Amino acid sequence: MKIRHYLYNAFLIESGHKKIAIDPGGFFLYYLRMTTLIPKSEWHDITHIFITHGDPDHYWHVDRVADASNAPIICNPNMLKNVNGKSLMLGPRSKGLAFTKEMKNVRTIFVDRTVQLDGMTITGLKAEHGPLTLKIGPFKKTEHPGPEERVGWGSMGFKIELDGCTIVNLGDTLLHLNDWQVAHNADVLMLPIGGREAHNTMDEMEALQAVLALKPKLVIPCHYNLPALFSKEYCKADEAMFKSRVEESGFDCRILKYGDEIEV
Repeated sequence: MKIRHYLYNAFLIESGHKKIAIDPGGFFLYYLRMTTLIPKSEWHDITHIFITHGDPDHYWHVDRVADASNAPIICNPNMLKNVNGKSLMLGPRSKGLAFTKEMKNVRTIFVDRTVQLDGMTITGLKAEHGPLTLKIGPFKKTEHPGPEERVGWGSMGFKIELDGCTIVNLGDTLLHLNDWQVAHNADVLMLPIGGREAHNTMDEMEALQAVLALKPKLVIPCHYNLPALFSKEYCKADEAMFKSRVEESGFDCRILKYGDEIEV
């Protein structure tokens, strides 16, 4: 199995005939561009698309990847809404909570439920996105997840079992140890560590608590030191310190930069 990371929570997982994309979003307004995280050259042979929530950095290109690949989209049912008799997805590039995109191939999964799909066993995991603070110069605005806000809409994590390997991706989430019992002893745990300043996700020490509780074989930190807005390091974290603390606790940890690949 090969795993490639493309910053934020964007991953490609290749195993056998499957090529799984997680969160094919865009760089979050970095120099006013929404360039794709996962390169377009990878889109056409993707077989499955997992979406952890509807923020642009995770969701911006989901329909384009689906159109290019004909891959099913796996997501929280909250990402869909019946509008005038049609089942529409949250518009990837729509403002606010606008359900505007009709997609032909969507498989929904509830938190704490397990489904079988194309030889995979998939379990939905609880995720809770924290408030998002946007700061440009002296101006600052904080948006809180809720019924009228798009921030963190449809949040969930995934436990994906395929080809004898278990991958857990927690998405953008705060710490919820009591809700992640089913995620124990995974082969790979992908989790955010960049919530120290904005606290929109776990920070390094909270993520370390998750590692100690879940006891994975391999840890891949994500969603930290990101190119976003007008900064090259949004959601700051000390990944070297985190890696050191994880390894001191007896677990393997790999730091992946943009495009880095590992085999498990």
